[in-house]
Amino acid sequence: MFAAAARYLDSIIVRDPAARSRLEVALLYPGVRALLFHRAAHALWRSGFHFLGRLISELGKWLSGVEIHPAASIGQNLFIDHGVGVVIGETAVIEDDVTLYHGVTLGGIGVGIGGGVRTAQRRHPLIKQGVVIGAGAQVLGPITVHAHARVGANAVVLKDVAEATTVVGIPAQAVEANASARLESFAPYGAPSDDLPDPTAKAICALTAEVNALKRRLDGVDAVAQTQPRETTPFAKAAGGGPEG
Repeated sequence: MFAAAARYLDSIIVRDPAARSRLEVALLYPGVRALLFHRAAHALWRSGFHFLGRLISELGKWLSGVEIHPAASIGQNLFIDHGVGVVIGETAVIEDDVTLYHGVTLGGIGVGIGGGVRTAQRRHPLIKQGVVIGAGAQVLGPITVHAHARVGANAVVLKDVAEATTVVGIPAQAVEANASARLESFAPYGAPSDDLPDPTAKAICALTAEVNALKRRLDGVDAVAQTQPRETTPFAKAAGGGPEG
């Protein structure tokens, strides 16, 4: 047990350059407290003590700022950095070595309740091994974020994310795929490489450039039209217009 605890604390130190020691991480990191309370709440929940499980979960939320439903399944070495505002829903599944930053929501789409009877259908995301989810990201519905994927800060993910792929934006879009060369390096906040812009911002820039090009063409047409003499129509002549009028 102590060896497993030491490995867990060391995994956090590797991912957080601000960590100084195992003692600091164990006593002062809210994500560690949240996970400790969740382990107890989850054990009670699985034993059928649902109210007690929710009570322990609620205490953990008050003491850490992290809300984890006691039914959620969490693997080894989950690192919740900063912690405040993290929400993990009832049917969420998190595998090993996942990193979540503050404000992350693993939320459900659809209540999954009919006439007071709960269904066994998964409503929340499945987060595979080694995933990094940046601050404020919303991962919603029974989707899968595959191993070693990265979700950028404030992204809204509504579809599956492929393995070793970085997604950003609203809705989230892939900006880096098949990043096998980067799997060994940790990406804080799930940030993409510097040379990989947000695809939404890139599309907006392209549209802006096209509008500017069209505006220049229209300005040229107007300039040519102003240099041409105006023709007098027969109707204008009959009305007394034109040079003779």
